[in-house]
Amino acid sequence: MRIVGGKFKGRRIATPTGRNTRPTSDRAREAIFNILSHADWAPDLAGARVIDAFAGSGALGLEALSRGASFCLFIEMANSARRVIRSNATDMGLEEPVLVQKRMADALGDRPDDRDPFDIIFIDPPYEKGLVGPTLEGLRSGGWLTLEAALIIETAQGEDIDLDGWVLLDERNYGAACVRFIRQSVDA
Repeated sequence: MRIVGGKFKGRRIATPTGRNTRPTSDRAREAIFNILSHADWAPDLAGARVIDAFAGSGALGLEALSRGASFCLFIEMANSARRVIRSNATDMGLEEPVLVQKRMADALGDRPDDRDPFDIIFIDPPYEKGLVGPTLEGLRSGGWLTLEAALIIETAQGEDIDLDGWVLLDERNYGAACVRFIRQSVDA
């Protein structure tokens, strides 16, 4: 697996061993970032504050940092995955704009007062586990999002998610994955 764009384009990144993580493919990652770079509704990636929820390998957050994001919070429960994320960040010299936390992404609680809200949020939970809804609600109710935040959700194709209170901006299929781009509804 490699970084597909930005400052670290072509840099190989390690992934956790075993079958517990399902890294977003290089092709899908490139497509996601092309959409974020060109959509009129997308926040500017340069200087963005990013959350990579259910981070796994951390490929999405590392890609965002390579493309100019100023900070990424990686949320991951698996010890081995957190070690890989930290190792990849260190290898790229990205220790400063990175925070890796062992937390349940679907139960974040309130954003700490000393932390600014986030512009771009990647949500890539295990498929068919019902984690998207609680994660979305926690991000919104906990004050984690800027008003214009873009959320990118990867699920299995055909997996239903409740987007009540959210606006679907775009939806694409890549292999077995469905990627949805959403934003908070102004009525929510």
